[in-house]
This record gives sequence, C-alpha cells and structure tokens, in this order.
Amino acid sequence: MTSLILATSDLASYRLRQARRADIVVGLRPRFVWGKMPSSAELATLLEARSEKHVHFDTHWLDFASSRWTGSIGRDVGLVELCERCDSVELWADPRPNDQLVLVWLLDVLRPHRHVVAKLSLVQTDVEIGIYRSESSAKWRLPALAVTDDRLELASRAWNAYCAPTPEPCFDFLMQDLSAIPQLRAALIALLEELPGQETGLAASELWMLDLVAEGEARPQVLSSELNRERGVFDFQEAELILDRLAYCPSPVLTGFPAEIEGPDDVKARRERLLYSRLSLTDFGREVSDRELDFSQYNSIHRWWGGAELTNDRLWRWDAESRTLVAP
Repeated sequence: MTSLILATSDLASYRLRQARRADIVVGLRPRFVWGKMPSSAELATLLEARSEKHVHFDTHWLDFASSRWTGSIGRDVGLVELCERCDSVELWADPRPNDQLVLVWLLDVLRPHRHVVAKLSLVQTDVEIGIYRSESSAKWRLPALAVTDDRLELASRAWNAYCAPTPEPCFDFLMQDLSAIPQLRAALIALLEELPGQETGLAASELWMLDLVAEGEARPQVLSSELNRERGVFDFQEAELILDRLAYCPSPVLTGFPAEIEGPDDVKARRERLLYSRLSLTDFGREVSDRELDFSQYNSIHRWWGGAELTNDRLWRWDAESRTLVAP
C-alpha cells in the first residue's frame, strides 16, 4: 500500500515528509498570486510526464523533487500517473491564498480522472503547516474530507473565476455557498483586498507597508518578513518586489533604497540592500498613507491580478469600507 500526499507548498511538504505522514510527499510550487498567470497549456505541460518539452529546469512539476522522495516510481511521471500508482492520495492545503489557489487548480485538473478522485481526500488545515515542527505535525489527527462532486464543481468554478479577465467573477463568487472548501472564502477576500484601494490606489499589502514605515519601522527585511507573516498573501521575495514598486516609480512613496535598482540575478546586492537600507516615507508617501492622495493618479499602474491585467485605464478597485468591487 503506497500513500501519497500532495501539499500546496514546498515548506508544508518538507514538514509532512519529516513527520512521515505518507510514503511519498510532494509539494506544488506554482505562485498564482504574483505576476501574469501561466497559460492553460503551460500548466498542462508542467504536470505531464517528462518529455522533450521539459528541457529547461523548473518546467516539470518534479524538477525540485529528490529521487529519494518518489523511490522506484521516479521523477519523470506526470501528476495523474503518480496518483494512479498510489493506493491513497491526500491533498493537504494551507489556508493561505496561494495555497487555496493551488488546491482548486489541482482539484480542477484531477476532476476528469474519476479513478483518481475515488481515492482522493482533502486535509484542510486552519494554520500554516510549515510553521510547526515535524514532531507536532506527526501527531495531528485532522479529518480527511471526501472529494465529492460538489467540492470538485466548486473548485472548478473558483479556478475559472480567478483566471477570468476581470476580478468581477471572483467577487460574484463570494455570494455563493463556499463551505465545501472551508478556507476558500477567506482566501478570496484577502486576494480581492490586493486590488488597488478606492481611496489610495494602493493594495492592502502596499498600504500596510506604508503604515508600518509611518510607525517607525525602517528595515526592508523586517517589512518583507512581517508582510509575509501578517498578510499571508505574498512570500518574502514578492514582498521585496512590492517595496521596489513603491520606491522606484515617478512619484515614490518610499525613499532610502539605492538610486539604481539591482538586477534580479544580483543576489548579493539585493540582500545587502535589504539588510542595510533604511526606509522612510516621502512627503507624497505621507499624504498617501494619510489617505489624502491617490498613488495611481501620479504613477503608472501595470500589474496582474489573477487573469486580469490592471492598468490605469483598466483599474478595478477594492472599497475596503463597503467591501465591494468598483469597476473602471
């Protein structure tokens, strides 16, 4: 009897592997909360059996897996084949937004494969698995939920809504009963809060950083770490890119970084910048932080939210006071 756990993050899979929760534990790495969404074809290729399509590293879903984890099954199988070759399959999902997106994506992928779904179960945690030592997670007795048709349908609708070219389907989706996937509603709300705000043009994470700097926190590394811990939407590297977005623009709200931004491959320079820079608000930043000026009226906006491309001309906003979506 071979048991398989598919975890929604690398860190979760590491802890569950240490805890010996299953014979095989694999973590899924895609980040869906930052940047342009991969195409359906790219995602399909990622999960296929290894072939000439996977000549570049990080194009096959097991590229980061050790052969020790998969044993005789190897590292060249596709997702469906690995599930087929195991007797039980559990999906372990953290509550964080990206983990919930990975979960609904996986359920959508596996939905047509009824023979896999028959041995599939969902373990939904209320806390982030990776912050607990393996000795603790080895003792957990969490319920394994059956992957029923209603859960599969809900996952497919959630995934399609997030991939839509506007955020409106996700907002409309909140009006439905989402209890079949317990952490999904909170994750979608947290994601909608990352749209530009109605008052400031800044997303919740951006404004949170500005407020923390206004309170006296000047260290970029702490800001990035705290954002990852408190908001839970973006990881440490994405938080650093948010700081870039706030500091390197025509009308910056933060100052204290070097005048020239380092290239993404200059790891040493970026690390030193995080360790030794001290940030403060510009005059404009103080007015934005005080909710008196709109960042988007002075700076170019071009980023992605799910399948929606956000620009100054196509800027869906989140009204935090009324918790509603405002169309361009």
